[in-house]
Amino acid sequence: MTKSNPHTHLKYKFCISGAADTGHCAPDALEKTKELGKQAALHNGVLVTGATTGAPYWGAIGAKSAGGFVIGVSPAASEIEHVKKYKLPIDYHDIIIYTGFGYSGRNLLLTRSSDAILITCGRMGTLNEFTIAFEDNKVIGILTETGGMADEIKEILEKAHRGKGKVVFDPDPKTLIEKVIEMVKKEKVVEV
Repeated sequence: MTKSNPHTHLKYKFCISGAADTGHCAPDALEKTKELGKQAALHNGVLVTGATTGAPYWGAIGAKSAGGFVIGVSPAASEIEHVKKYKLPIDYHDIIIYTGFGYSGRNLLLTRSSDAILITCGRMGTLNEFTIAFEDNKVIGILTETGGMADEIKEILEKAHRGKGKVVFDPDPKTLIEKVIEMVKKEKVVEV
């Protein structure tokens, strides 16, 4: 017999992954990413970002515009290092966790601390976060038609010959969040 998890009051943790440098993204990618962050907040979600610039930053702006809560996971060991060495923002976040683990360690914590990963226009770091999440069997939502890795992942999955995992694709932020939530809900059912 299955029974719903008694912790259903907990918010979903959505990691938003995308390019910090957005020069190669589709023309409407940042607006779509902002809407993705907003939809995450409107659907009982907390947004988790790499506390960086570009697409994740725009996702944070969208989440905050809807009254959402945003957690940043920084590669830096302190706020001073975050701002001065890495030159990363602190606004549009409610909490920033300073890991001191650099980008690769940060990416691992970022994806593992989330219920699902949302991929928008991205580069190598986004691909790294995707592969970590894929290997960890996480739910992954790909916001297609945003450029970069978001538009390459379907082909990468086909060439990898490892199955499609728990990956869903959609060009519409609201529809994508709804698809991701349906998959996450299945992950939160426990045997009693």
